[in-house]
Amino acid sequence: MTIATPFRWNPQRPSPMPYDRYRPFHERVNVPAGDRSWPAARIDRAPLWVPVDLRDGNQALAEPMDTPRKRRLFDLLVATGFKEIEVGYPSASRTDFDFVRHLVTSGAVPDDVTPVVFTPARPELIDRTFDAIEGLPRAVVHLYIATSPVWREVVLGRDRGEVWATVRAAAEHMARRAGDAPGIRFQFSPETFNLTEPDFVLELCDGLTELWDASPDRPVTHNLPATVEIATPNVYADQIEYMHRNLSRRDAVILSVHPHNDRGTGVACAELAVLAGAQRVEGCLFGNGERTGNVDLVTLALNLYAQGVDPMVDFGNIDAVRDTVEHCNRLPVHPRHPYAGDLVYTAFSGTHQDAISKGFAQHARSAAKLGVPESRAPWSVPYLPIDPADVGRSYEAVIRVNSQSGKGGMAYLLRTHHGLDLPPRLRPDFSRVVQEATDTSGREATPKELYELFRETYVIEGPPEQAELADLDTLVETLAATGRTVEVLELTEDETAAYAECQVDGVTVWGAAEGPAASVRAVRSAVNRVPR
Repeated sequence: MTIATPFRWNPQRPSPMPYDRYRPFHERVNVPAGDRSWPAARIDRAPLWVPVDLRDGNQALAEPMDTPRKRRLFDLLVATGFKEIEVGYPSASRTDFDFVRHLVTSGAVPDDVTPVVFTPARPELIDRTFDAIEGLPRAVVHLYIATSPVWREVVLGRDRGEVWATVRAAAEHMARRAGDAPGIRFQFSPETFNLTEPDFVLELCDGLTELWDASPDRPVTHNLPATVEIATPNVYADQIEYMHRNLSRRDAVILSVHPHNDRGTGVACAELAVLAGAQRVEGCLFGNGERTGNVDLVTLALNLYAQGVDPMVDFGNIDAVRDTVEHCNRLPVHPRHPYAGDLVYTAFSGTHQDAISKGFAQHARSAAKLGVPESRAPWSVPYLPIDPADVGRSYEAVIRVNSQSGKGGMAYLLRTHHGLDLPPRLRPDFSRVVQEATDTSGREATPKELYELFRETYVIEGPPEQAELADLDTLVETLAATGRTVEVLELTEDETAAYAECQVDGVTVWGAAEGPAASVRAVRSAVNRVPR
């Protein structure tokens, strides 16, 4: 279906960009999309996550990681709970080969973690790869070759038959090198899968499943990359579902995906691919990778978490994870990056702040009613899809005040940081004061600055003789004798302070005070704010 916009309300006009140079996906590859079942599916468990930061992500860095940085990242991946980790491309560089040997000789690989190594379909490079993993009790050897027409014609100069012959020879060589070693499994990636004829991919994958004699006890991984995104995520899901339904020896195949992010839809492609039958997802922490990146495993895992599904990895200290990845990659994580950015749990907008503040209060009441700690109570707070505390964030930075903020935000900060529970009728008054100050400064106000501004505005101690007046009636009478009329409209006290709304000489004004005789002093502050 083509979606057009011929409506009078749409004023957009043709651009000068040469869009006609590019072909839509349906002119480049046949996508068999019959009776779809994936739209009705649900993800109720995590797939096998496989981080490729140490290979694919490392190739994408201007300054590839050395062994110390690689080891630090590997240790993080292990500690986070990843059980299959692509550790390098041993035939690509001495650095990669040496790192794999370091893992072998240092005993860094736990018993429940399987390293993956990557190799092209060339015998001498396969040999180099097997040399690198010698001594590992478990490993996956990952074979790849580009398969789509444009790569066959432009890059490889081979037709379909020649590509299949190359793959078969490489796979046979791998089988000879592996011998009877029970801990060695095989993986195949038809690079540019999403631009390859589906029947050709099926021919290659099924041929290798048979050649390697895959079984449920020793499955083969067929990894289907969206090497360069070409279409909307539903198209990739259709391609994955076709493979899921038609692969032979399906119970002996781990169906894996490797989405890139050229169209900015890598996460959506991965999620829809899992709905379509994928069991394994390759990606990088925070989406590092060539061009626009690999799919982001942090976002994928925490998307599941936000749906009440165990992600099977631990991101309970997201800032420590981010700090390590930034150090190893020498790339910053964007402040608005989902779940991990500095500002993703922060609200500056007044309406957002008000909703979050009310949500926190309701959450506390719900937890008390259930008789459970707030950290275990069901989460339902506006604008926050997960509890920031679950990923190691404090609530201090959730609400921050600038010129865009409203009364709810500054009231929340004064209450949580300084114990001042401003009456609802006072909040709009102080909000105007805060907005004027932040508009003038052009920056946000810290909780300390808000408190100081509150005291400067509302706590106005009078002349010494006023301090001797210990009750309201006496104060009002004394002021009346001096020609001032004072009516107390509202008087509120909390554990920290008193707040008085008064009509002073016909002017309505607020005053506040902390400490002894706070009520009297709050009225006195209100009076002192109105000049004679």
